[in-house]
Amino acid sequence: MSLRGESAIVGYSEWPSRRKWEGEPLFSLEQWARLGRECVEDAGLSPRDIDGLCTNGVAEADLFAPATVADYLGLEVNFAERTDLGGAASVGMIWRAAAAVELGLCQAVLCALPSAPSPPPATKEPMHPGIFFGQASPKWGSPQAEFELPYGNVAQNSGFALIAQRYAAEYGYDERAIAKIPVCQRRSANRNPSAVFHTTEIDIDDVLNSRMIAEPLRMLEIVMPTSGGAAVLIASKELARKSRHRPVWITGCGERLNSKTPVCAADMLHTPIGPASASAFAMAGKQPSDVDLVSIYDCYTITVLLTLEDAGFCGKGEGMRFLAEHDLAFDGDFPCNTHGGQLGFGQPGLAGGMSHPIEAARQIMGRASERQLARANLAYVSGTGGVMSEQGALLFEGD
Repeated sequence: MSLRGESAIVGYSEWPSRRKWEGEPLFSLEQWARLGRECVEDAGLSPRDIDGLCTNGVAEADLFAPATVADYLGLEVNFAERTDLGGAASVGMIWRAAAAVELGLCQAVLCALPSAPSPPPATKEPMHPGIFFGQASPKWGSPQAEFELPYGNVAQNSGFALIAQRYAAEYGYDERAIAKIPVCQRRSANRNPSAVFHTTEIDIDDVLNSRMIAEPLRMLEIVMPTSGGAAVLIASKELARKSRHRPVWITGCGERLNSKTPVCAADMLHTPIGPASASAFAMAGKQPSDVDLVSIYDCYTITVLLTLEDAGFCGKGEGMRFLAEHDLAFDGDFPCNTHGGQLGFGQPGLAGGMSHPIEAARQIMGRASERQLARANLAYVSGTGGVMSEQGALLFEGD
């Protein structure tokens, strides 16, 4: 199967990324309803047009999450999907929605990722120990519980640091070059009122002087957890032509999973984003040199570096030189994460991943305000889940 570019993002909703949530906590179903309403209104369509849903799950239902959402929203849908890909969930939702629309299963799919605080449970229960282990599973029978957690390989910091150390051993490590990623993205974030770091500037020395968290990764190379929420609406060609904004056609996609943790990866420096991106570019009939902007999942600086290499924007081992030679801000020669990326915008849970396709769509629609690019017709978008274990890529095009 190949996407024909006959489905499009026609609207979106994105709440500001904030360290402290303003207002009362909302159940995730309430967040779904608000994000959905805002998204449909943004597109200029009607809730009656929606006949598909993609969700990662809802806090109020361990099972049957899509049915729970549909019931709460008062919808009857022909397509329902629960996407469990961590930070790649947003990319996974979008291409699945696009495929369902092109297959004729439905005409408009709402994809939402609520990431704001929910009310505490009526009865206080002890915190599950798994919360401390991030992407590694502590459950009985899990290989991670037996072979990784007892030896200290826990959560994301250690996994991404392991990959960065391996990169340094193989290709060398220019810390000033890689520090340009958060510096450039912060400059873009300074033009984005929704970014958590909207008012704070940094330079390379700020990055290098920030606290070492997991060598060689410093604090300013790691995302800031925040609160927020995001949703997009993917619609058919017919509905897209009736919508309020320039349609953002989804012309290429790819997805690859290869392991649960880097310990089990055959080669941690050749990541799943390589084949996922190759699929997306081939499907769209494009190549990396054609794109006007990239929106790369950036939980850590090393994630951006490896994505640039494996997606084909530079050769393997050439990422540091590429960073040293290019300006990645919205007004630079290689616009990357023009909303500030998660390193500048913040990471409101899984909605942080959705910020990347939303910003790419925003640029193509011509709605990026102060950071609007002069040319934004073809965008590359990536998503990363786990510790570079599950990744996806998309190509967006304007008319």
